[in-house]
Amino acid sequence: MFLSINGLQYHIEVRGEGPPLLLLHGFTGDGSTWECVLPFLKEFQTITVDLLGHGLTDSPDTPERYHIEQAANDLNQILYQLNYEEVYLLGYSMGGRLALGFTAAYPALVKALILESSSPGLKTEEERIQRISGDERLAERILSRGLNDFIGYWENIPLFSSQKSLPYDVQEEIRQNRLSQNPIGLANSLRGMGTGSQPSYWDELKSLSMDMLFIAGGLDTKFCMIAKEMEKGVKNAEAAIIDGAGHALHVEEPEKFGTIVSEFLKNT
Repeated sequence: MFLSINGLQYHIEVRGEGPPLLLLHGFTGDGSTWECVLPFLKEFQTITVDLLGHGLTDSPDTPERYHIEQAANDLNQILYQLNYEEVYLLGYSMGGRLALGFTAAYPALVKALILESSSPGLKTEEERIQRISGDERLAERILSRGLNDFIGYWENIPLFSSQKSLPYDVQEEIRQNRLSQNPIGLANSLRGMGTGSQPSYWDELKSLSMDMLFIAGGLDTKFCMIAKEMEKGVKNAEAAIIDGAGHALHVEEPEKFGTIVSEFLKNT
């Protein structure tokens, strides 16, 4: 379905019955990237959203429109239009950053929060400036060299090295999904919702009262450390590490990932 949200068209899929679970995908993906894990979440009604600049959702020309605060307001309007008063929320990577920003802004709407391979943000201004510069270079690369060049680069960064062990057809499906994205949408997502532009939510994380789960892959050492650090700072949180998996856990180990998510939510 499509919903008109704050002047833009959002593409959303709602499936199944049960407690509502909102899933937010990562950069270069869309709602369809959750397909592999949905069979292991059948006891929930799943709501998948193509985020701004991705999938069939609009790709505004202004990077400011992608800021987490505005994207979080869009999600609030989506839930309002769909008549949800409260949801479980799961976000992966970029979608995890948005999930945390949404939860900080609208805590009453989130019954439990799950972050997959995600971060509350950079801690220093110097780190943010460096990352903004790096995100801008990537955005310029997308627009100047084209999507084929960028995806060829992106799928070979160390963050996704563990995906090389996936079956060829799965790798090709991921690649084709990335190639189907809008270059302007990806470039502006980096500029407006990139890690450098993301507000730091470390303090807000400590003030949230709902149950939280931080999942990371054992091969993704950076996000394992972040997950464990988040767990230490929050009383009502736990970290789960899936050994032998990398950044995109729900793609690499969908059954293990789905089981962990399902069991956690059943116990909240």
